[in-house]
Amino acid sequence: MSEQLGTQAVSTQAVGRLLRPASIVIVGASPTPGALGASVLANLERNGYGGQIHLVNPKRSEIGGRPCLASVDDLPEGVDVAVLAIPQAGVLETVRALARRKVGAAVIFSAGFAEAGAQGLAQQREIARIAAAAGMVVEGPNCLGAINYQDRIPLTFIDTELGAGKPATSCQQAGIAFLSQSGAMMAVVARTLADRALPLSFAVSTGNEAASIIEDYIEYALEDPATRVLAIFAEQFRDPQRLLAAADRARALGKLLVLLHPGKSSAARESAATHTGAMAGDYQVMRAKVERAGVVIAETLEELGDIAEIALRSELLPARTLAVVGESGAFKALSLDLCEELGLELPVVRDADSPALRAALPPFVALSNPLDLTAQGLVDPDLYRRTLAALLGDERFSAVVIGVIQRDAIEVKMPPILQALREHPVRKPVIVAGLDEGAVVPQRFIDELRALGTPYFPTTERVLRALRRLSALSERDFSKVEANQAAPDLSAVAGVVPEYRSKQLLAKIGVPFPAGRMAKTLEEAVAIARELGYPVALKAQSADLSHKSDAGGVVLGLDSADSLAAGWNRLAANIARHRPGLVLDGVLVEAMGKRGLELIVGARNDPQWGAVVLVGFGGVTAEITRDAILLPPDLPPASIIRELDRLKGSPLLHGYRGSPALDVQALAQVVSRLGLLVQQSPRIREIDLNPVVLHPRGEGVVALDALMLLDDGAP
Repeated sequence: MSEQLGTQAVSTQAVGRLLRPASIVIVGASPTPGALGASVLANLERNGYGGQIHLVNPKRSEIGGRPCLASVDDLPEGVDVAVLAIPQAGVLETVRALARRKVGAAVIFSAGFAEAGAQGLAQQREIARIAAAAGMVVEGPNCLGAINYQDRIPLTFIDTELGAGKPATSCQQAGIAFLSQSGAMMAVVARTLADRALPLSFAVSTGNEAASIIEDYIEYALEDPATRVLAIFAEQFRDPQRLLAAADRARALGKLLVLLHPGKSSAARESAATHTGAMAGDYQVMRAKVERAGVVIAETLEELGDIAEIALRSELLPARTLAVVGESGAFKALSLDLCEELGLELPVVRDADSPALRAALPPFVALSNPLDLTAQGLVDPDLYRRTLAALLGDERFSAVVIGVIQRDAIEVKMPPILQALREHPVRKPVIVAGLDEGAVVPQRFIDELRALGTPYFPTTERVLRALRRLSALSERDFSKVEANQAAPDLSAVAGVVPEYRSKQLLAKIGVPFPAGRMAKTLEEAVAIARELGYPVALKAQSADLSHKSDAGGVVLGLDSADSLAAGWNRLAANIARHRPGLVLDGVLVEAMGKRGLELIVGARNDPQWGAVVLVGFGGVTAEITRDAILLPPDLPPASIIRELDRLKGSPLLHGYRGSPALDVQALAQVVSRLGLLVQQSPRIREIDLNPVVLHPRGEGVVALDALMLLDDGAP
């Protein structure tokens, strides 16, 4: 957790006072061009800010004809927002003075706080304390400020000139709010979006988040009628549960959250106990939770802008099915490859099922998807209009992508494309893209495309990648099951719970395990084996022996009393060699089961994000292959079965190359029960079932090993 004002929410009214101030004070106002205070004032004046502007500079009586106050203490009470354009050394005392004058909010540009060491951290904590006591919103420190595009209020030192708002088109009733913890990213992305003629509502840089966090601004923007898409750059969420609630709220309002979150390249969190802990790292958990809530994840800065643009300009979001139109057989082949890689579907078109499209094309142009118009459009430009009109009316396609060679008679091609869009307005995404990036396209064509709700992109590859990210939303399952199963009593366990005890507890929620019992002596083991029937397995049991196999603590396939005795002695010698002095709780004697497909099923309670479940292909190589998926804990079994097809090895579940289809229903029940348990029991840090052996349909599933890790303390 970063050092800031806990997770106490700042009210939307308080955020509104910051972003829509009726009065502003610039502390550190300056007449020197390029100085921070001078730049803020120039921005406000250049954009016609109509509220009160107060200036504070003890060395000046006036700046640019505006009077200057000598001190913050000379301000009238209740100014809405103060912009601190002063060095770090003076910030803390200025914040105290602002609190005395009941200023509603402060924007702190200066760096040198929590990111700079212990002294800066202490000062940032004090800023948070003062803000909490005064009910003041603090943006920053170490931020770039904020821009309110609707009311033309730039609270930033970056040179900003805001154009007058343009009327919304029929499919674009609101704009994009860009919210970023990084000041540099706020400047870069906001400018990029504006250069695409996309309407922006707000751009906010939250910086160190001493006394307001990005979740506060997300909640504000969601309720703002001028915002339809929220593009977010965040390296950390300090209150993930508020973010997930905001995502639920966005779905209810018909708005979209698009998130770029760096950090996936960092090593997964290491765990001394479980494979699940090592495989379900912080980024993976975050992604599973936010996608489940309806957030669209972007992989790059470029994608963040591309996804936001398509979502804003299109009334409906795409599913996976699309039509691609081009002018080259090579482009057709490349599109087929990329769509297959991305998982986009290209419905097959034939003469019999596409009469309108067939009628639009000359006889020598074969129907296909992607469709190759060849160079015929150069001699028959109306071909573009006829083709597009036919595709727009075809409900098999949730989006249409038109790839054109721009250097080749773009003046001939674009008018019929625009005509089709004017004559056949649509709600689904229609996107025009170039094949030859860098070619000059007359701006009037791009402007008219955008006015018609059609994005223009320099390359088709970007379009296809953005469409795939957006289409994933249409496949998301938001159904839930209630956590109402009877949970085992965990009050007597803490820390690493060894296999035998984990199995006793998990069996109570219906997780199937092999028959077996604990033995303290060889004689007890022989008696248990005789009762179970040979062959059997021996497993050393201790909370200090999480990975038994690594220490030689597992002996398999013992088929007689003699082999059992030899295995018992071998196990004891292995433990003595690898873990001298370790005292075992005993040895678990279990019946050997038949072979099957080995999987791993685990669960984790992340301290910030909450419960998730992991399913993947298991065994000792689970952490190497990492063919696993993370699921929400409350997903119904039928939905879990669908999610299993996301595994790379999923064909093995359904009868690969003549092998029998496996009992995925039984597997889904185990996954569901484990998910509900961790959701009900926050003390459970991790559960690991590995391997879980899956048998043919109707023959069930058996977990061969189990381990639990619980937090200490009262449940």
